[in-house]
Amino acid sequence: MPEPTPKPYLTIRGSGVHELEIKKSRFICHLARVTDEAEAQAFITGIRKQYWDARHNCTAFVVGGEQPRERSSDDGEPGGTAGVPMLEVLRRRGLTDTVAVVTRYFGGIKLGAGGLVRAYGSAVSEAVDAVGLLERRPVALLTVAVDHTRAGRLDNDLRAAGYVVRDLAYQAAGVRIEVGVPAPEVTAFHTWLAEATGGSAVAEATGRDFVEVPVGDA
Repeated sequence: MPEPTPKPYLTIRGSGVHELEIKKSRFICHLARVTDEAEAQAFITGIRKQYWDARHNCTAFVVGGEQPRERSSDDGEPGGTAGVPMLEVLRRRGLTDTVAVVTRYFGGIKLGAGGLVRAYGSAVSEAVDAVGLLERRPVALLTVAVDHTRAGRLDNDLRAAGYVVRDLAYQAAGVRIEVGVPAPEVTAFHTWLAEATGGSAVAEATGRDFVEVPVGDA
């Protein structure tokens, strides 16, 4: 049986830092993209070393696609007031392959359980808003072989048609263009290519990958 096609998923665009102050306490949220639990734990360890003098370095992460793995830690805050609300933000946004560490420097004023929940959740939510989101969409990779005289026009036509051109390789015998095509559209792509090139170009399946599409851009 063929392997099932992976599903699209959301993650953050990249690493980022966001800070807010609530009743003199500083909450510093660091976000990072990770590919597995080991990377998430390594990121957490690095932030804890960097902010060794802070009272708390609370954490949450989600990694994996179809069966995501989740972890959180209150790191000394009252149970359920830090790591859980941080993790809930990631869940609510539908994010994976994302780790968050919120460092707290206590300002001398107690926030209470409800205040802590809101503070840690807000720190992560505002950090996510600041770095932005993207969708990783699975695509079939096809390599199109075309002669030099048609390559430039075909490149433009592919982009205009909404296909993802990942690479152009100029060789003595011709040009090879790597294209990302959503799996359900592969048959339609072959038809489009034949029409666009008068049957002079052929496409060969070479694998699978993901393309990254920013979410929420105007």
